[in-house]
Amino acid sequence: MGGVPNVTRADAQAALRNPLAFIAARWTPDPRTVRRAVLAALVMAVVIVVTGGAVRLTGSGLGCPTWPKCTDDSLAATREMGLHGVIEFGNRLLTYVLCAAVGWAIIAARSEKPYRRGLTRLGWAQFWIVMGNAILGGIVVLVGLNPYTVAAHFLLSTALIAVAVVMWQRTREGDGEPRPLVGKAVQQLVWCMVAASVLLIAVGTVVTGAGPHAGDSSDVPRMPLDWEMVSKLHAVLAWIVVTLTFALWFVLKAVDAPGGPLARTRELFLILLAQGAIGYVQYFTDLPEVLVGLHMFGSCVMWIWVLRVLLSLRERPEADAPDVPVPGPLAQEPATSASIAAPR
Repeated sequence: MGGVPNVTRADAQAALRNPLAFIAARWTPDPRTVRRAVLAALVMAVVIVVTGGAVRLTGSGLGCPTWPKCTDDSLAATREMGLHGVIEFGNRLLTYVLCAAVGWAIIAARSEKPYRRGLTRLGWAQFWIVMGNAILGGIVVLVGLNPYTVAAHFLLSTALIAVAVVMWQRTREGDGEPRPLVGKAVQQLVWCMVAASVLLIAVGTVVTGAGPHAGDSSDVPRMPLDWEMVSKLHAVLAWIVVTLTFALWFVLKAVDAPGGPLARTRELFLILLAQGAIGYVQYFTDLPEVLVGLHMFGSCVMWIWVLRVLLSLRERPEADAPDVPVPGPLAQEPATSASIAAPR
């Protein structure tokens, strides 16, 4: 076993001034370590959404009636608060686990060689979203689970998942200029699908805000909307996303697109069908808590795959990778459609 290196006073001062730079100067993680760290942050972003849903579905939203403490006199849940207090306080503790996962992703990204500024910035973006959502979560409690703040809380979690997905994708790419794998028409179709998906998720929060699962057994205000009408609008938007996804798959097959976009689109289509089946079953069975929770998890998975489809439309080589000349026969191969197909 080698000796432990001495830490000088200058080293200690440097670590205090810039701890990330200090660690990066002494540690170079394997690329797989960076990918796993970023993936762990993405997984925790989904977990915190699911556990937040469990808080709502068990009526534990005000299990800790104040914030940042659990009660006016206690930081943690007390025995008198029962199971609801344990569930709500447990969800608060998971925020620290999420912070640790995001912090580990930032450290790993900052220490990778060569240094990738864009990757590290995505990690910091996650950190600030987590901090903002933690404060918003406290506001949700302080205003007695106002449905509009609850909806904003979920939408900010959706933004966190989006940044985490982009960062995860970037760990598997270079820093060169993006090269499109499909034409403009396909890209526009995908952006329409992304916009419809965002609208679908937003209307889903309205369904929750107007629905029966208020999050607590007390008199919690609901959105003054016809719940069944909003649910039907949500279903219509879901079918629009499904239709756009099928249309995208058909177009990609028609233009002989690369395997990546085709695979991601096919996977998204199957996820949407499963999510739709759960949605219809929960609607016709009076919203059982287990199915509602599964539907929330499915919403996260759907959103991740929508973004994966979008990100699969381009490739990013290493920044310093020279362009490899294409052999003559391949270089002269005609595209299927000049307006739809693109170099692969």
